[in-house]
Amino acid sequence: MDLPGHPDRLTMSWPGHAVLQIPVPPLDGFVRGRYVHYDPSLLGTSELPGVGFVHAHVTVLGPFDQPPEPATVAGLVARMPAVDAHCRGVAVFPNGIIHCPAEPASAFTGLTALARESFPDVEPYRGQFGVEPHVTLDAIGPGVSVATVTEQLGGLLPVAFRADRLDLVWYETARTRLLGSWPLAGG
Repeated sequence: MDLPGHPDRLTMSWPGHAVLQIPVPPLDGFVRGRYVHYDPSLLGTSELPGVGFVHAHVTVLGPFDQPPEPATVAGLVARMPAVDAHCRGVAVFPNGIIHCPAEPASAFTGLTALARESFPDVEPYRGQFGVEPHVTLDAIGPGVSVATVTEQLGGLLPVAFRADRLDLVWYETARTRLLGSWPLAGG
């Protein structure tokens, strides 16, 4: 999800970008609802038959100004292990981004390190933020706080998910779409 002041912004005023991401299906209904609230033009589509487009995600690497070559991504995922993961609670970054930390964090930072080996010129979040695996939920603002987001989530947390797929997504107003999806090793 894309929010002001963060690489995941809800409204985008620049040309699009691509992200390699791990889908988190149990949180997708909530995240889709936030897209509808802020900018439904970012909901996007899947260009791949039989593959669902999951908006709730943990970013592995991005942004890419141009989508990476599918063959390079395919070679990368062959080295990426699938991971049993979970999101247990709600937290907030210093810039106001409300999120669910993804655990085990070391598994996701390991995926980012592998991706950097294939794409050494792509610095996570353009170097503006550290790599802290998470699912973006919202941002602090009028009527939005950690308490209100926690309340809106209801009893949804904690969630468990299998990080067994790497998606390549293009984010751009009215042109957001899933470009590719690859199973992780052991997925």
